[in-house]
Amino acid sequence: MKKKLGLEMPPYRILGACNPQFAQRALEAEPQIGALLPCNVVVRTNDTGATVVEVMDPGAVLGLVGRPEITLIAAEVRSRLERVLRGV
Repeated sequence: MKKKLGLEMPPYRILGACNPQFAQRALEAEPQIGALLPCNVVVRTNDTGATVVEVMDPGAVLGLVGRPEITLIAAEVRSRLERVLRGV
């Protein structure tokens, strides 16, 4: 934000977390789904100075497609993201 808008803000990073195998499966099922990939992960500092890691819910975004096979992929991705957040 500083470079583009000249605004100061606490540290904030948006990471694209894409698993090629899941992406390939999703693209095979629905070629137009590419605009909804990858799953974003945010690492930021909150008001108290603590580091916060947040992930999008793949089911919420990929559910927009309304295809059962995509719903299954989204559930698998969500499970993996939750495991990472728990530090397992």
